[in-house]
Amino acid sequence: MAPSAITPTEEYKFTHEDYKSIEPALGRLDNHGVLLGKQLKGEALKSRVEAVDPDTCDVGDEDAFFVADLGEVYRQHLRWKKNLGRVKPHYAVKCNPDPQVLRLLSELGLGFDCASKNEIETVLKMGVDPSRVIYAQPCKTKGYLRYATNAGVKQMTFDNADELYKTKQIAPDAELYLRILTDDSASLCRLSQKFGASMDTTGELLELAKKLELNVVGVAFHVGSGASDPKAFIKAVQDARFVFDQAAALGFNMHTLDVGGGFTGDKTFEPMAAVLSASLDEYFPPHVRIIGEPGRYFVSTAFTLACHVIARRTVADATLGTTSYMLYMNDGVYGNFSSIIFDHQHPVPRVLKNGNDILYDARRSGYDTPSMVEYSIWGPTCDGIDVISSSCTFPEILDVNDWLYFEDMGAYTKCSATRFNGFTDNHDVVYVCSEPGASALLGL
Repeated sequence: MAPSAITPTEEYKFTHEDYKSIEPALGRLDNHGVLLGKQLKGEALKSRVEAVDPDTCDVGDEDAFFVADLGEVYRQHLRWKKNLGRVKPHYAVKCNPDPQVLRLLSELGLGFDCASKNEIETVLKMGVDPSRVIYAQPCKTKGYLRYATNAGVKQMTFDNADELYKTKQIAPDAELYLRILTDDSASLCRLSQKFGASMDTTGELLELAKKLELNVVGVAFHVGSGASDPKAFIKAVQDARFVFDQAAALGFNMHTLDVGGGFTGDKTFEPMAAVLSASLDEYFPPHVRIIGEPGRYFVSTAFTLACHVIARRTVADATLGTTSYMLYMNDGVYGNFSSIIFDHQHPVPRVLKNGNDILYDARRSGYDTPSMVEYSIWGPTCDGIDVISSSCTFPEILDVNDWLYFEDMGAYTKCSATRFNGFTDNHDVVYVCSEPGASALLGL
């Protein structure tokens, strides 16, 4: 049964009994579940590509496709609860609005960080209570703001005076979070150049909100997408405490701190979480509700992308006596590899199918040192910037109709794909699930 809605003022509690209930699963985070997920992904990839005969298949059958392990999303949730039990996650829908991911996170009781009318509508249509949605867009379209208000979404952010006047006109009963400026210089994607009130303006904004009789209930910040410096959280939490005290002096009853996103799912998460947790405990008493807006943390590693080699060019260097190849795939930077440009990612190509051989997760002996062949890998459009890898090597001689795969493709990929040059932005997702808990929640 789906968890009940959580009101905006309710603390996200994680007790010792909660921990005991998930401890067996936590023990599998780095072994059984991960290994099973790898196996299930491999079987799904193999089944799909072996079913495609490029000489007879229908148009689109050989298109790039994803395999997603929902069990990985579930494991990331358990990992979050273990390390950031005080922080209630509100998934950043923009990162990957995959319907099954949204379903699972909804069943797990998460809230949702939405930035547009479409994102709000998507989660509300799933039956999510409006109290679990934060309209985390400091500069909102008036029509979108009216929609959100009429739909019952009250939590929203602001960082400037004009937004307060807009809110007074359209959403006077909103529960507002003042988004403050942070140091995001160590993040992959900086946001401070666009959003966040500087600390020398927060007092004026709170005074204006008081004059307009608006309800400011909390502070929000964001240390940047893909943050790498834990110290950024310390300064942001300290600044948030200062604004809380400013608001209290003006008579506001602040009850929520939104620590934003920036969390990655790699090995930096635990030390980052430890620093954030310590700062929260130092500056904010237990009655203050803490929420966050993770995106890539939940989905990055869950999705693997498979691409078809549609063309090959041989590059012979007579002077050096070498032969390399240019491979052209049916997906590129205008499609699911948009993360290369927009998200500063570096997808790693691996061989999935070479001739009749399936090579997913192939392990070679340490004594096996075959000569390597150099490749560059390109997307399908007519644009010269459509390059996936300028140089990589494989022991295999790859050709047209072979397949490559790319892991960790769940964040800022499919959501920002375009139809440039007439290529599709609609790619299938094959779902597997390596965790029984996730399967039970989704009825799989």
